Amino acid sequence: MNTSFIAGEKVQRKWGNILPLALAAVLVLSQPVLGQPKTYGPPPFDELVDSVKESVVNLSTTRVIQTSRLFDSENRLREFFGDEMFEKFFGQMPSELRTHALGSGFLIDREGRILTNNHVIENATEIKVTMQNQKVYDGVVVGRDPKTELALIKIVDDVELPRPAQLGDSDEIDVGDWVMAVGNPFGLGNTVTQGIISAKGRVIGGGNLSASYSDFLQTDAAINPGNSGGPLYNMSGQVVGINTAIVAQGQGIGFAIPINMAKDLLPQLKQGRVIRGWLGVAIQDVTPEMAEFFGLEEPRGVIIGQIIPGGPAEKAGLQQGDIVLSLNGQEIVDAQDLSRRVAELRPGQEVEFQIFRDGKSLPMTVALGEMPDETMEPEPQSPLMEEQTRFGFSVQDITGEIAEMLGISPEEKGVAIIEVEPGSPAAEAGLTAGDVIKQVNRRPVQNVREFQAAVRQRETKGLLLLLKRGEYSRFVIVQPLKNE
Repeated sequence: MNTSFIAGEKVQRKWGNILPLALAAVLVLSQPVLGQPKTYGPPPFDELVDSVKESVVNLSTTRVIQTSRLFDSENRLREFFGDEMFEKFFGQMPSELRTHALGSGFLIDREGRILTNNHVIENATEIKVTMQNQKVYDGVVVGRDPKTELALIKIVDDVELPRPAQLGDSDEIDVGDWVMAVGNPFGLGNTVTQGIISAKGRVIGGGNLSASYSDFLQTDAAINPGNSGGPLYNMSGQVVGINTAIVAQGQGIGFAIPINMAKDLLPQLKQGRVIRGWLGVAIQDVTPEMAEFFGLEEPRGVIIGQIIPGGPAEKAGLQQGDIVLSLNGQEIVDAQDLSRRVAELRPGQEVEFQIFRDGKSLPMTVALGEMPDETMEPEPQSPLMEEQTRFGFSVQDITGEIAEMLGISPEEKGVAIIEVEPGSPAAEAGLTAGDVIKQVNRRPVQNVREFQAAVRQRETKGLLLLLKRGEYSRFVIVQPLKNE
């Protein structure tokens, strides 16, 4: 026993010298190496979910559709089939149809105001708000803004409500930060998904949504139908986004409206509508080719492709083809930048523009107007010239017959594109039959003869065309084939 004890003692003494060194080595190795990035695992979400779930609501809406809009050909069908055959196959058509939709939202105050998406409540005749405790209340629309997909509704019942959501700062969220989405996917009730911020400043459009005001957060947190209008939280339990859209063909690609955009528009939404400044122009980005045509040293600013008659720009003397370089001393990055910055200003406010016209930089002052509720969204045929076929399109004078065929006004000035060759330079530039050419290399053209002369007398290989399509005008550059 003594030997064993001594042996044990010896072993203890031996390891007594080693263990502290081993411990020290472990401590040293456990310290982060200088210059290496820190690594983080997924944070726990249980406490976060418990702290925010009461403020998230489920929305169910009812829409009434008048079937006369859907079956406006009923009389013609009756005439064709006869009343007896029509009744046999189609029966009695109801005068109206009721459709139902689901979505999400979140409380922002104790008065029952709820932020959600416009498409969740658009045209709804009835809105039901279901709380976390399964109590159901009636809701009404307070204000909505289709251009940003934001809507504000309010619970009409006088009831005690849970603590509202805390609105965060979406400018502070970074790519790679953890986020959590809460909503009502497929009507399953409150569902929580997690992911990270994949990107910021995403521009998307579709439906009423205007790409000019898009500035979406992209996330891989699962967002499904029914999640629309639900909150996207940061790890502090603050709302940083409003879940809005997904890429249907992809996985893990969802988009949320930054909460700062909602906070900026909230005072106007409470008043029922959003009022934006309006310049009254259609604009487009400056490409390197366009910069060369217009005499700019480098691509910058935006080109005015169309002046809306009677709008603020026309009244101030802005012209089609002007290039807007700056607004109130700040450089214009692109068309989206100018649209957003003008929209953020008050109607009636005077703004200072620096424009580029005919090789000179000029100051212009414009008193902004109020953006309308609905943005204001081709004589006999002449033989084709060689210059026309080289670019892959053909034109005609705008006769009454051509105007009727293409759906344009016979009073329209210019020449109508009647054919675009597939795979040609014109097709690659986006020209289509029915477009009206108003200018060639800044030279107005009113008929085929003037068009041919402008093409023949051009000083460049390509053509800078001012096109009108529908109600909109824009500049397009068409380059000849590279081997010509």
